[in-house]
Amino acid sequence: MRVLVVEDDGLIARGIVSGLRAYGMTADSVPNAAQAEFARRDGEFDAMVLDLGLPDEDGMQVLARMRRQGDTLPVLLLTARDAVEDRIAGLHGGADDYLVKPFDLGELVARLHALVRRAAGRSVNLIEADALRLDPASGQAWLDGAPVELSRRETELLASLMQAGGRCLSGEQLKDRLYGLGQDVGSNAVNVHIHNLRRKLGPGVVETVRGLGYRFGKAGQ
Repeated sequence: MRVLVVEDDGLIARGIVSGLRAYGMTADSVPNAAQAEFARRDGEFDAMVLDLGLPDEDGMQVLARMRRQGDTLPVLLLTARDAVEDRIAGLHGGADDYLVKPFDLGELVARLHALVRRAAGRSVNLIEADALRLDPASGQAWLDGAPVELSRRETELLASLMQAGGRCLSGEQLKDRLYGLGQDVGSNAVNVHIHNLRRKLGPGVVETVRGLGYRFGKAGQ
């Protein structure tokens, strides 16, 4: 899962990003509404953690503009405003969930998984395709009922492809999903993870589409 954290307090933002990464997620943070707009145009995210008290624009205005533009990205509001009226206003304004500071990191992670699961139309974390089952939250995978050990980035790569609905994802898109914005990684980093998935789950699990990128194929073949 790739998450955009929009939080102007550097200490809180770094703590959230570090915590999400420790839970196996890819996380990027920006300190204001303007950079959030740029990040959303530049990359694909599964969810956003949005602080309401941004320095250049209130988070509710950011959320309202996203929804007017038809942006359905799941948004979890994170704020120190704990009045019931504020929570109601946030949910009516298009937020998918609401968490009041201070918060427990484990609860934030669980809520993000629930948001992404609902957005994908699933009632459980498991993603299934023929003989392959994947739980992105725990990083567990099974092929024909047998457990398969995957690294954090192999799990994220496989989940991204399985949830793409047959669409091709470019190497650059996959790199951003695995490492986040602005990370200096080798040009063959994604290919290494694809090679490992094919070795563990069968050569057909990731299909290469010349000129377009990669898409999910069929495990075990």
